[in-house]
Amino acid sequence: MLLTDNMWLQLLLDLVFAGVVLGVIMGIAGYTVLAERKVASWIQERPGPNRASIPFIVAIPVIGRFLQRIGFFQLIADGAKFLFKEEPTPRHTHRFYYVLAPMLALIPPVIVISVLPFGVWWYEGQVRPLAIANVDIGLLLVLAIGSLGLYGSVLGGWASNNKFSYMGAIRAGAQLISYELAMGLAVLPVVIWAAMPGTTGGLNMMSIVESQGTLWNVIWQPVAALVFLVALFAETGRLPFDMVESETDLVSGPSTEYGAFKFGLFYFAEYINLVIGSALFTLLFLGGWNFLPFVPAPWPENFFGSVCTVVWFTLKTFGMIFFFLWMRWTLPRFRYDQVMRIGWGMLVPLAVVNLIAYALIIPLVDKFLK
Repeated sequence: MLLTDNMWLQLLLDLVFAGVVLGVIMGIAGYTVLAERKVASWIQERPGPNRASIPFIVAIPVIGRFLQRIGFFQLIADGAKFLFKEEPTPRHTHRFYYVLAPMLALIPPVIVISVLPFGVWWYEGQVRPLAIANVDIGLLLVLAIGSLGLYGSVLGGWASNNKFSYMGAIRAGAQLISYELAMGLAVLPVVIWAAMPGTTGGLNMMSIVESQGTLWNVIWQPVAALVFLVALFAETGRLPFDMVESETDLVSGPSTEYGAFKFGLFYFAEYINLVIGSALFTLLFLGGWNFLPFVPAPWPENFFGSVCTVVWFTLKTFGMIFFFLWMRWTLPRFRYDQVMRIGWGMLVPLAVVNLIAYALIIPLVDKFLK
């Protein structure tokens, strides 16, 4: 079938939109690294990054020095270091898979970005999500594709031909299996609640947000939110669940034999997962772009209203990112046996009981109250 001029224009606009979205989220993930270091410095009562600078920008009165003090240029300095630093490849590695592993760690979270809505826009009287791809099984794609990042850690640990790296890879696999089950069980009540007549399906991210128009899921499904949040910490490998890269006993886990740009890919993938995890929790349990519980959305149905939904969703996501960073520098690391016990002995049974309870409650609520 031949494409008309309008179709070519629409395709071009979609590609530009996708590029802008990916660029913005990549930038947020990059500066989350800076936020991590700044939050750590505030908690530990020290200044944090405040030396990197670009001379002609720092020369700007007031603004230049302010950007330097908050560490705005630190990301540029770190990126340049990763790009130009010497990058030897150890001879004992399986070279092809050693090079492939960092890419496998980065590609899945980048794909997941395409199905996450971050606001709405109004077109011909209809509300449509602001997303690169609006698919009916968006939540399923997020959970399925997001878990593929494990292959990067496992392959990197094996290809490094290093015992510490290999142990980290085994831990990564065991930890993902343990907490992926609890995470899936925790979102099922959310899916059931969103899968009501008149919606596009419980797995559609837009439907999930719309189901929280007057009441956020974190309020009326607190157990599911708690289980999902703990599982999210484990899935992203954040403290106190960073058993994969446990520096005290595994040096740096699967990334031990990596340096320069390849290590940077592993590092960057971790922070993209952090941003995506925060956005996903916001969509599932914090109402997405809905204003406040029991308060009608004040957004006008025009361009300004669309901007408001994006800004409100972004603020919620930033709040979750700060929570992740705060927890890292507050809680101590669990032992490996404690991590497994929490996953199998506490979260999975709790998620099963919660699912059974809401499978009975939701039909009654829908019949009498919704």
